[in-house]
Amino acid sequence: MKAWRHLKTILHHKNMVRKGCFKVGLYRQGIMHDWSKYSPVEFLVGCRYYQGTKSPNNAERADKGYSLAWLHHKGRNRHHLEYWIDYSAETGKMAGMRMPKKYVVEMFIDRVSASKNYQKENYTDRSPLEYYEKHGDGHYMIHKDAQKLLEKLLHMLAEEGEERVYRYIRTVVLKKRGPRRKAEKSRQNKGGRL
Repeated sequence: MKAWRHLKTILHHKNMVRKGCFKVGLYRQGIMHDWSKYSPVEFLVGCRYYQGTKSPNNAERADKGYSLAWLHHKGRNRHHLEYWIDYSAETGKMAGMRMPKKYVVEMFIDRVSASKNYQKENYTDRSPLEYYEKHGDGHYMIHKDAQKLLEKLLHMLAEEGEERVYRYIRTVVLKKRGPRRKAEKSRQNKGGRL
């Protein structure tokens, strides 16, 4: 029974991330998001430690002192800030490396979707920001540019709502045009009238 509930949780989460990624034009990332969760090292841990209200990786970590599933997951998914931790060429110490914007955006969408998945009817547009602030304050080893963008998006979501932040991501952060605007721009370039 836990395996079925865990699979449903994964599928629901992936579906929410896919929808969010598609809204901002990240189609490949929306489809490929979290594929490693189906690998035995991640899926079996998820089934064993499934709770439904938080990540099974936290339960594995509490039980064993580490989470093998998480170590596997973060090393294969570029939308996790932990994927981008390496030795700094400047200091020689571990530090967050620069992240491409598309992965910071996917990380944001992942956080929103995880909050919705675990909080269900208690979710509000402030939930991802509150979680970030509760677990932040020096906890995250993240490049300053990625942190600045992530925090901007979390605050925008909390203050202006999901549709506004997704429009901002698509048009300003990723500089993508919607299908209609692409067609209009194409006609303009060919000398057509609008």
